[in-house]
Amino acid sequence: MPAQPPQRKPPWLRRPLPLAGGAAGLEAGLAGQGLGTICQEGRCPNRAECFGRGVATFLAMGQVCTRACAFCAVRSGRPQPLDPGEPERLARQVAAMDLSFVVVTSVTRDDLADGGAGHLARVVAELRRHCPGVGVELLVPDFRGSAAALATVLEAGPEVLAHNLETVDRLSPRVRPAAGYRRSLELLARAKQMVPAQMTKSGLMLGLGEGRDEVLAALQDLRAAGCGLLTLGQYLSPSPRHHPVVEYVSPQAFQEYEAAAKDMGFAAVAAGPYVRSSYLAERYYRQAVGQPGPG
Repeated sequence: MPAQPPQRKPPWLRRPLPLAGGAAGLEAGLAGQGLGTICQEGRCPNRAECFGRGVATFLAMGQVCTRACAFCAVRSGRPQPLDPGEPERLARQVAAMDLSFVVVTSVTRDDLADGGAGHLARVVAELRRHCPGVGVELLVPDFRGSAAALATVLEAGPEVLAHNLETVDRLSPRVRPAAGYRRSLELLARAKQMVPAQMTKSGLMLGLGEGRDEVLAALQDLRAAGCGLLTLGQYLSPSPRHHPVVEYVSPQAFQEYEAAAKDMGFAAVAAGPYVRSSYLAERYYRQAVGQPGPG
């Protein structure tokens, strides 16, 4: 890791992030329903854009995570008990927003015997009940490697089962010390073994100090695990207490990684400085399955 990380963002990462108009209205509406989003809790740079388009990535099981990953802005600590009314409230909000595709993620809940898998399955069930025809992408934690927990969420039938690798093998212990590079790959591979037709998805942040060959090796590992959808984006440190940005990866480098990933056989790839794991999720899902969708 370089002794002095870059201090200033390059031109391609400089843009205002106002929250106004419809975006502010959506944020207020979500707060009124007691619903969280990773857009807010994770300080996503695309929040204003996505909220302005009337979409959001819902954060289930509270806003406090039992882990403290070095890259993540979500609060770490002792979470409150699960809210049994959250799945239905979330589904009703999705219906009110008239979404055709929704992404739901969660904090990691190592305090729960099943890691919250049953709660996430109920979220999907309520979405099916209140929002007929909606596509669901479920971005799950690793459930500490539990095959039973994974089976629970797969039985709920999300169109996409996502789990992020986040970084390369060498950096994983430093970036996500309570997780594991191999455990994440095993979850994705197991999902395909359990439900061969299941579309799986993963993502990496770049700029943490990884090398090009390490990135390509991680992509090969994901393909070997049967992963079909891929996102690659620039890591942006949430605060001085978090892992520093070691490199600002150029748009050209993202294009090269995208081309390499497509050559490896990924069905759809989103790569760019502002790409995040749920960014334009419906577009890339429909591209992967050969369906017409939003532009």
